[in-house]
Amino acid sequence: MSTGAKIEPRTLKGFRDYPPALMIPREHLLQTARTVYRRYGFLPIDTPALEYAEILLGKGGAESDKLVYRFTDHGGRDVALRFDLTVPFARFAAQHAGQLGTPFKRYAMGPVWRGENTGHGRYREFWQCDFDTIGTVSVASDAETLLVIHDLLDALGVGGFSIRVNHRQVLNGLLEKQGLAAKSVEVLRALDKLPKVGRDAVVAEMAATAGATTTQAESILTLAGLEGEPAEILNRLEKELEGSARGLEGVTRLREVLTVAGQAGVAPGRVSLDLSIARGLDYYTGLIFESFLDKLPGIGSVCSGGRYDDLAGLYTKQTLPGVGASLGVDRLLAALEELGLLAGKAVTADLLVLQFEAGHLGSCYGLARKLHAAGVGAEVFPEARKLGQQLQQAEKRGFRLAAFAGPDEREKGLWKLKDLSNREEQLVPEAELATAALARLGRA
Repeated sequence: MSTGAKIEPRTLKGFRDYPPALMIPREHLLQTARTVYRRYGFLPIDTPALEYAEILLGKGGAESDKLVYRFTDHGGRDVALRFDLTVPFARFAAQHAGQLGTPFKRYAMGPVWRGENTGHGRYREFWQCDFDTIGTVSVASDAETLLVIHDLLDALGVGGFSIRVNHRQVLNGLLEKQGLAAKSVEVLRALDKLPKVGRDAVVAEMAATAGATTTQAESILTLAGLEGEPAEILNRLEKELEGSARGLEGVTRLREVLTVAGQAGVAPGRVSLDLSIARGLDYYTGLIFESFLDKLPGIGSVCSGGRYDDLAGLYTKQTLPGVGASLGVDRLLAALEELGLLAGKAVTADLLVLQFEAGHLGSCYGLARKLHAAGVGAEVFPEARKLGQQLQQAEKRGFRLAAFAGPDEREKGLWKLKDLSNREEQLVPEAELATAALARLGRA
């Protein structure tokens, strides 16, 4: 063994460890997402963490490229870590569309990496949980994306939330009317920073990067700040965008999607039209979404996405328009933790089997396996410590139940079942312990 100086145990800035108290909620979150996605017919796929750099670069924009972890591998290849799950999916679809058929609906979950400044709920390694439909421009796929976002956040029990929608064609129409269509990338990139840097900074950036006059920038921001019922805003936009074919097309698409959402039963307050949403990635071409928690809007969007009709066209001549969204797993977990909505208990089992005394480990595991077969999660305490110490550990870990048997109980084939929520005890024959435990757990 080395006798040198000890290495300081630490993690890189922007990266973090996940103890059980965070991993258990994350696994629950991912399983909930799987359930919702599959209900809508989305199928699982996965793609490599590492791609050829040319696959990833130039797809999200110049600023996005600066955040990519890129290097030369041992084979001299120019490679990069994926910065999201959408660009790899576009490559995947272009490569496999012939076998998959279209439209194709997929979901994928996994880590992505961005070398950006860290902040509140923002990390350099984080998980995304995506769903996408590729191979159709139907309004149904746009509306379904909105419905999936809604049902996902509802199923996760995050409390109040709002889904804000906009359309890139509407934004492009506004720029066209202002004579800034040729600088749409620069203007929209500046607009996307509005919640972070404020109005004055956005006006300054539009002037610096797009040559926009103060009047032009203020006009865009005034329209972007329109508030009210979606129908009222859309009617206003129709007047503002008169003569802009693509702008009016975006208005029509927004109206159709919002109508479908309402007819499908989504409460009006859950969806709003927000013309300030631009989404920073350059590949978006149509409807765009961002979702915010009512009690913690400052943490940013927890589920975002939109339509990207040209992305897969970078890899194939086949037309493969797409639309989808991504759940920001780590950001949402950080929000739920801050709101006190995580249980904070590192326990996956319902019941802890205690060792009353040494020499009976086999019977303890025998009981645990019978409980497992009956659907009761059971764990065996590894040492025959004092009973009080074991019970203390059971409560600290968050177990609901404990079971143990002393010499007298073992001789009669009985176990003591203790409900740790109210300290009640009952003597139960071993053959009936699973039924009694399920009754205590409310799963009888």
